[in-house]
Amino acid sequence: MSEQPDASAAAGGQAAAARSGRSTGRVLLVVLGIVVVLGLLLVVADLIARNIAQQRVAAEIEQQLPDGVEGAVDVRIGGFSVIAQYLSGRMDEVALSAPELDVDGSPVAVDVVMHGVPVDLDQPVGRVAATLAIDEGSLNRLVEGEGIGELTLGDGTVGYEGSAQVLGLTVDYSATATAEAAGDRVLLTPVDVAVGALGGSLDVSGLVSRLLGDEPVEICTAKYLPEGVRLEGIRVEPGEATVHLGAEQLVLDESTFAAKGSCD
Repeated sequence: MSEQPDASAAAGGQAAAARSGRSTGRVLLVVLGIVVVLGLLLVVADLIARNIAQQRVAAEIEQQLPDGVEGAVDVRIGGFSVIAQYLSGRMDEVALSAPELDVDGSPVAVDVVMHGVPVDLDQPVGRVAATLAIDEGSLNRLVEGEGIGELTLGDGTVGYEGSAQVLGLTVDYSATATAEAAGDRVLLTPVDVAVGALGGSLDVSGLVSRLLGDEPVEICTAKYLPEGVRLEGIRVEPGEATVHLGAEQLVLDESTFAAKGSCD
């Protein structure tokens, strides 16, 4: 007779344990559901914040463009969480794209990647790297007045024209040169020279040797760029040149864009 109450008590204990287990499972599911919802809300909030931040940065940069430069700028902010980056005071990476920028009437495609971008744009950006693609016509308009005539962009070479004095006579010539980035300027090193026809009485071999053997022709690029921005690379293809620029600790404000460098 004493075994029956023991069996009932054991069955009751098992039932209570089962109910407790189910209750605990429901609590865990609810907690997990809350965590998932909160995570989704944070993702949505971050996406909204990212979009707002991108629009704000684009508007700020478009307002700071110097005189003579116009165009729409598209902004993409990299990194995991824009909110966390904002709270830290700096964005890890900001990429800008302006495929149809107008520079003094000349179309230029510009892509910029910036690292360490401060939330307060009065503070300097850690590192700026820019790529500019410019066609032959636009390039000639920009370098007009450099005294080297019209430039022709070939496969890895740049063609230009000039004139020199030989025995009191003005001799026109055309040259083909390789282009090298040199910080504040482009260096054109002649590899071939052709002299205009002057008849057989004038020996121009000395002129050709002089043109090929002289120092590279220098084109100052700093005067077209904000002070502190340097030329880091150049690639020449038929009809187009791609230029790579770089700078450290650059402040993205109107005064920076207005102050141009020099080749002194």
